[in-house]
Amino acid sequence: MSEGDLLSILREFLWGAALMAMPLLAAALIVGLVIGLLQALTSIQEMTLTFVPKLAVMLFVFFATSGYMTRIVVALFDTHVLPVIAAS
Repeated sequence: MSEGDLLSILREFLWGAALMAMPLLAAALIVGLVIGLLQALTSIQEMTLTFVPKLAVMLFVFFATSGYMTRIVVALFDTHVLPVIAAS
């Protein structure tokens, strides 16, 4: 395995990590914006108010998208790791 092959595999795994994190980050962003808007409308400036709803939504999104994340990890393992192991 050459250095170029290793960097290519690393790039694919980093892209996979970004794809797996995207639903969680999008959910946190949307919940944060909605709660920030509600805080601005009601003049409640409590910093800890966003934590519990964000945590709850992120847990729900994590469990809802765990199958999607598993498919990404398995596909990366099948296409990049197993061929390297088989070639050894």
